[in-house]
Order: sequence, then C-alpha cells, then structure tokens
Amino acid sequence: MKATIYDVAREAGVSIATVSNVVNGKGKLSKQKRDHILKIMEELEYRPSMIAAALTGKKTYTIGLLVPDISNPFFAEIARAVEEQGHHRGYSVIICSTDNQDGRAERYLDLLEQKRVDGIIIGTGIENTEILKRLLAKSIPVAMIAREFSSEPVHTVVVDDFIGGMHAAQHLLELGHTSFGILSESKKVSSSRERVRGLKQALKDEGLSVSDENLMICDYKMEDGKRKALELFQQVDRPSALFCCNDMLAVGALQAAKELGIQIPQDLSIVSFDNTILASVTDPPLTSIAQPMEYMGKLVVDLLIQELEEEQTVKQRIVLPPELVVRQSTSEVRK
Repeated sequence: MKATIYDVAREAGVSIATVSNVVNGKGKLSKQKRDHILKIMEELEYRPSMIAAALTGKKTYTIGLLVPDISNPFFAEIARAVEEQGHHRGYSVIICSTDNQDGRAERYLDLLEQKRVDGIIIGTGIENTEILKRLLAKSIPVAMIAREFSSEPVHTVVVDDFIGGMHAAQHLLELGHTSFGILSESKKVSSSRERVRGLKQALKDEGLSVSDENLMICDYKMEDGKRKALELFQQVDRPSALFCCNDMLAVGALQAAKELGIQIPQDLSIVSFDNTILASVTDPPLTSIAQPMEYMGKLVVDLLIQELEEEQTVKQRIVLPPELVVRQSTSEVRK
C-alpha cells in the first residue's frame, strides 16, 4: 500500500499541514526539520500527486532537461549530474533527447509545459529562438548548460570554449606542429564555433592558419567523424595534427586512421574536446580538453532551483575554465 501524507506526518511527528508545506516549498521551517521530513518521505517512498499539484497551480517538483543526444557520453554525464543534483534537492528530472532537431525540441518543450514542470534546463542548440522566448513569456524558468542563448537573459553554465580551443592549439604548437586539420560540428553550434575560433586565434598569433580544405564540418555522430576524417586524411598534403570538437568525432578519426594505416601519434597527433570516458578507453587514449561535467550539472540545477525557490531575478552566466589532459594521442611532429 502506498504511503500517504498522514503516514509521513505520523512518522515525522508533525502535522499534515507541515508536511504539505515541505511538499509545496512553503512555511518557515528550519533546514534541519525540513531535511528530516524529506528523509521520512524518502524512507516511506511517499510520492505526492504531481497531477493534482499541477491542476492546483502548485509546484510539481519536476525539471525538464533537453539534450541533443543521450548516447553522447558528454550529455549522458551531464544528464546524470543534473538528475543526481535534482534528486538531492528534492526534484525529479525528465530527460528528453532531441537528436539536434528543432521540431523534436519544440514537441518536447510543449510536452514539458503541459506537464507543468517547474523549470527547464536546455543543453541543445535551438535555432528557432521564438520557442524559448515563448517559454520565458510564460514565466517558465529556463537555464542553459553547455550552450548559449544570447537574445534573452537566462541562467547559463558553460566552459570557456574559446580558451579550450587555444589550449589545444598551444599544445600542438609546442610539439612542433605547423599543419592542422579540424573536425567540427555545424557553425550554428555555439560551443564548436568558439572552439574553432580559439584554435584559429592561437595559430594566427604564431603566423599560422587552417586552410578551408582542412576544416571539415560534421554531424555530431561518430560515423560522420570517420567519413570526414577519411576525406581529410586522403588529401595530398595531409595535416600532421588534428583538432576534433568533441570526443565522438575524435573516435571516428581514430577509426579512419586505423583503416588507412596511419599511426597515432607517430604519423598524426589528435586532440579532442570534452574528456568523456571515451577519451581514456580508446587506443591510444586521447589527449582531450576537459569540461567539468559533474560540476556543470550541479551548478545549473542550483541556479534554476534558486530562481524557483527564491524568485531570483538576476540571471547568472557562469564560465568555467577548461583543462588540457595529455594522453598518448599527441607527440612531437616527425622531422
């Protein structure tokens, strides 16, 4: 038999009204008492009716999370961190994978709105900004993670992608490389655009550049990374160094190199971005620009809940520093 609000009140030694206040985020309770009641609710597996809460205009203690591809280890780790922090703060998380399609993102956003989620975290690019403007017009709190939304003020947590691209270039320059290739997602993806811009700036500072033929625009999938890498590697003047805007594209490049008999890092150095679990289990392990995925997930949940519970109106944009993690996919250029 499911536990009721009466069971929680009896076990916690408080009134039904007090339990209701905890559920609805009201009342002036001490943190210790609130945490005690939440613990009792968890032990009894008490689940207040979210449908009833939505119909009465109360908080549903649910958050929506949109990611482009849950099979991408980076977004899988982001989703895990968001869900864990949400659970810690008493919120359930509904995860939606958009496959980088605006139409699917719009349908998910409509669904989340119908379910009366308290707020939405967006980690996917959405070209149709009117979708987001509509949510904000309805006072639905929105926060961005790993993506930017510049036309409207919203909470944002990102890594400094520009600096990350510079780190990648500087590492390869220190190894003596002067010929570069790039595997990038669409320029519409703000993070990839900034990573490429950072790499190009660092090369420009040294009097170098990347030719248009060596900049390959890919879908975000591993298979497309391999296909574009095969094109790049079979050019007459193959670059000695390759920068990939995420680990999945880098794995595709490794597959292409193996197929063509190109040795990594003897014949080609590769630097990837994200530093997901993929980077450490490939052969050879990838040098990668690390994003603090767990910390990013925690921060974005805390910002959203702060707005929900404290009616915080000032939007924060938090930019975290990336970190170069050197492994066996890079070495000094062959003379």
